[in-house]
Amino acid sequence: MQWMDAVLQEQYDTVAVLKQNEQKTIVHLRHKQLQKDLVLRTFHGSGEAYSRLLHISHPHVLRVFEVLEEQGACTVLEEYVAGSTLARRLETKLYSAKEACRVGRELCRALATIHAHGVVHRDVKPENVMLRPDGSAVLTDFDAARVVKPRQSADTEVLGTTGYAAPEQFGLAQSDGRTDIFAMGVLLNVMVTGDHPSHRKADGRLGRVVDRCVQTDPEKRYQTAEQLYRALGGHGKITDPQT
Repeated sequence: MQWMDAVLQEQYDTVAVLKQNEQKTIVHLRHKQLQKDLVLRTFHGSGEAYSRLLHISHPHVLRVFEVLEEQGACTVLEEYVAGSTLARRLETKLYSAKEACRVGRELCRALATIHAHGVVHRDVKPENVMLRPDGSAVLTDFDAARVVKPRQSADTEVLGTTGYAAPEQFGLAQSDGRTDIFAMGVLLNVMVTGDHPSHRKADGRLGRVVDRCVQTDPEKRYQTAEQLYRALGGHGKITDPQT
């Protein structure tokens, strides 16, 4: 990918290195002439999920512009989202149940879109949700995502974050859209209580929604992001025809 490095150096300035470790490097870039901000992501792993999401335009899904794979490494040029992570927001203030449901509905719209393209995120958590300045949510970081293989009995690689990862992500079965539903239940609970639902569950109706999301048996969870969206008070279609 040396040619790509040369093009990037010629056309973009580096604004900041957002993250760098053995697994990945994430860099904030700015186009020299257009002054347009983008993010360059490099990680070890498959870019198949990112390729499925190329050029999808959805208000709550991080936009992917370019995907290149070479010798086990993947490089992605993606949208830069101004704002901060949900994790940073939760460091200082929890959400009301009403506001958590609003963010939850936005993330359900994002999940319905990627699921329609055969992609399971597998790492829905506060660190992977960006909040724009207006408070709207954007689902980011598809490094752990996978494309569902109908004939495969289990995931070939165990990925996810402890506490948010569904049981099937640990080699028990193949992950599918219901895997993300499990993580959404944990996320919603953390947003309003600050705790994992196994420690303290949200009160009232939201607590009942969380309880169904985090069932060990996927068959007992909400079966689609649209079902969860409606349980959170959503109405109308949640997928965009052009996505």
